[in-house]
Amino acid sequence: MNKVCAIIGIGPGNGLAMVRRFTREGYTVAMLSRNVERLKELENEVPGAYAYQYDAIDGERAAEVFARIHQDLGPVSVLLYNAGAGVFKSAGEVTLDEFESTWRVNCYGLLAATQAVLGQLREHDQASLIVTGASAAWRGRAATAPFASAKAAQRSLAQSLARQLGPENIHVAYVVIDGVIDLPRTRQAMPDKPDEFFLDADAIADSVWFLTRQHRSAWTFELDLRPFGESW
Repeated sequence: MNKVCAIIGIGPGNGLAMVRRFTREGYTVAMLSRNVERLKELENEVPGAYAYQYDAIDGERAAEVFARIHQDLGPVSVLLYNAGAGVFKSAGEVTLDEFESTWRVNCYGLLAATQAVLGQLREHDQASLIVTGASAAWRGRAATAPFASAKAAQRSLAQSLARQLGPENIHVAYVVIDGVIDLPRTRQAMPDKPDEFFLDADAIADSVWFLTRQHRSAWTFELDLRPFGESW
């Protein structure tokens, strides 16, 4: 049976690094994102990666998209939910639409994808579902009301899934990203920051890969990743 990994949320940082990491390990990777033009470019750049246009908040299409992945590539054994959105405002500043949209990407989208892919994960002797989280899941600061509440709920949903699916040999893990990803745009925005201030996306992808290789007797549920200089 082919090894198939589906990644929802393909940006220039973590998403792309995960695509490269898993294809390098022999996986066929389904890349799911709204920007299908960019995904098509990546198809040419990364052998073994294939584009599927999908918006994480369009839950009604999840079953259709994952059925097509199953038909094209085979049953998914690893789902990486890397979609995320944040509105950084206080409870008094955020609009109801902004609040809802943040929850839809981080929570609703995770549930929709899980429901759509669960049957495929169950076709394998061992499978993995890894969620990209944030340190906001632990703490709600004054100007993070929508993002922190959505990430806290996402973490709780992942924990519920881990308890439900663990007995079926499906490893669910939540990866807390605590810091700023090293990208051209973040370097430009923070020109005075030293190299060690930033998180390296390839190193994050290595850690995600490690989670999918763990023995079930010593599974990690929550893995927090941060550079040594990050305040926590």
